[in-house]
Amino acid sequence: MYSKEELFLAISTVIDPEVGFNLVEMGLIYDASCDDEGNAHVTMTLSTKACPMHQLIQQWVKEAVQKMANIKSVEIELVWEPEWNITMADEHVKKALSRG
Repeated sequence: MYSKEELFLAISTVIDPEVGFNLVEMGLIYDASCDDEGNAHVTMTLSTKACPMHQLIQQWVKEAVQKMANIKSVEIELVWEPEWNITMADEHVKKALSRG
């Protein structure tokens, strides 16, 4: 129904409140898929296991995908492997965060 790119585009509206970049450009969204029935699956991680906003960020991702037409369900799979690090982020994010 939706391609990985379309799902990533929807998820890119979710901004990490700590750093001000979206989750896609930070490299926190590992994969996303959607079947023909409108069941979406997002595989993601967070920058740290100690992130105080675990539940909220996952809810924001779910809501961003649910806004897409004909989406029936969204499953968020939170994984810790591979562990996120700054090298997974887009170049402009790396530059901005390495200055700080």
